[in-house]
Amino acid sequence: MKVRVKWVEDVCFMGETESSHAVIMDGSPEIGGRNLGMRPMEMLLVGMGGCSSIDVVTILKKSRQAITNCVAEITAERADEIPKVFTKIHAHFVVTGKNLNPVQVERAVSLSAEKYCSASIMLRKAAEMTHSFEIQEAE
Repeated sequence: MKVRVKWVEDVCFMGETESSHAVIMDGSPEIGGRNLGMRPMEMLLVGMGGCSSIDVVTILKKSRQAITNCVAEITAERADEIPKVFTKIHAHFVVTGKNLNPVQVERAVSLSAEKYCSASIMLRKAAEMTHSFEIQEAE
């Protein structure tokens, strides 16, 4: 896997991927940014949430669960000192569907966190990682 990060101006950068996608990252105004894009550390959490969500949805579909939506709400705490690494990360999944089996949802979330999600497993080596879920009945 290769990516390219190109300086645009000030503390604004464009990330480009092998799959031909691009994203703007920018710093806060306090460090000279113009708030034109996500912060790089935010992108780490978004990537982890996406990686884990793919797992949860795929596992539930393979389990023949009638899933209609999945939202990962990620919260994190960072160290006060530089390097301001993540110290705690919590992923909460709000899974919507028809008559979802709580055991299957819990299994999908756990399998993602402990076996399949490369991003979560990698971040877990540096930060305390927890996860939870709730089920909402689809209308």
